Amino acid sequence: MSQIEPNGIDMNCKIVSINIIEAEASVELSASDEQLLSQALKAAERAYTPYSNFKVGAAVRLGDGTVVTGNNQENAAYPSGLCAERTALFYALALHPHHIVEAIAITAMTNGAQTEEPIYPCGACRQVMLEAQKRSQQPVRVIMGGARKIQMVKDVTELLPLAFDKL
Repeated sequence: MSQIEPNGIDMNCKIVSINIIEAEASVELSASDEQLLSQALKAAERAYTPYSNFKVGAAVRLGDGTVVTGNNQENAAYPSGLCAERTALFYALALHPHHIVEAIAITAMTNGAQTEEPIYPCGACRQVMLEAQKRSQQPVRVIMGGARKIQMVKDVTELLPLAFDKL
C-alpha cells in the first residue's frame, strides 16, 4: 500500500494486526491454563500496592510444568517498583535458567476483586516476554484474564509486532 504524505513523499505503509483469541470467562480453559490463571490471581492478592491499589499477578509455566509467580511491587521512589510480569519472568529464569517458558498468565485486582476485563502487559514487560521467548526458542502463550473475559495470544510477537531486537 502506498500513500502520499503532505510533504509530497511517497510512503510505503504496512498494516500490522494482532491475532488474539477472546472468550467469555465462563468458557472452559485447559486444566493447566485454568490453574495458571488461578495462580496469577493468588499472586495478585499478595501484591504490594500501597499507592495505586491496583494489584497485578503473573504466573509463568516452564517446560517441566514448574509454575513461578510474581506480582507488582510499588515503591515511593517511583519508578523503582516492578511489574508482575517481569517479577515472575526474572524470578523463573533466575531459578531455572535452562528451562523453556511455555506460557504466562496475567490478571489484576482492584478494590479486592478481579478486574472485569483482562489487562495488557506494558511495553517493557512485552519486551522482556519477547526475550524469554527467544531464549526458549519456541512461542510463549500469553493468557490475560478478567472476571468476564479471557484473551490469549499464541506468541509474544502478537503483542509486540515491531519489537526492538539486538542490532
